[in-house]
Amino acid sequence: MALFGRSYQQASDEHLMELVVHGDEAAFTALYDRYSGRVLNYFHRMLWNDRDRAMDFLQDLFAKIARKPATYDPARPFSTWLFSIANNMCKNEYRREEVRRNAVPELRHNGQRAVEPVAGIGVDRALFRSRLAEELDRLDPDHKATFVMRYEEEMAIKEIAAVFNCSEGTVKSRLFYTLKKLAERLGEFGPMQQDPHGQARTIRP
Repeated sequence: MALFGRSYQQASDEHLMELVVHGDEAAFTALYDRYSGRVLNYFHRMLWNDRDRAMDFLQDLFAKIARKPATYDPARPFSTWLFSIANNMCKNEYRREEVRRNAVPELRHNGQRAVEPVAGIGVDRALFRSRLAEELDRLDPDHKATFVMRYEEEMAIKEIAAVFNCSEGTVKSRLFYTLKKLAERLGEFGPMQQDPHGQARTIRP
């Protein structure tokens, strides 16, 4: 049954997706409005801070959903299903990027942006973000994605485990490994602090 007015805003993700499967365009728009910002941010962080590429991936993702909404598994929370697709898209892009680099050795991705010469703490913040992005790109894709989901998207451990279809212990192990590596490589930016789950993380300027 279709919804009306503000009912779309109040409906659960899963109910909206059920309506999308039955051709409800307004339900699709409601889901897009609800998640596009978060997913765009995720793609931006995962794809070398390339906003244009992130926008393209965002549109491709929702185009996939619009074309084949029946691929949604109603037994899964919509958000974890959505980020699973987004994560797989990033992995595929990493493979394509590797092929391009191998085919043309002199090709180098130029997604890293130069740090603008701003005054005071702005220099530290810009430099930190640049170095963090550089170090994340050196990690295994699953570890990078886990870090971005936890600390950029602020997803719960349980949600991330559902995205990867793994145990919460595996997620915590990945975070511990990633944070340990980042602490070693970014030590010049300061000591470590604890997140609400008791796990160490690097202080961001």
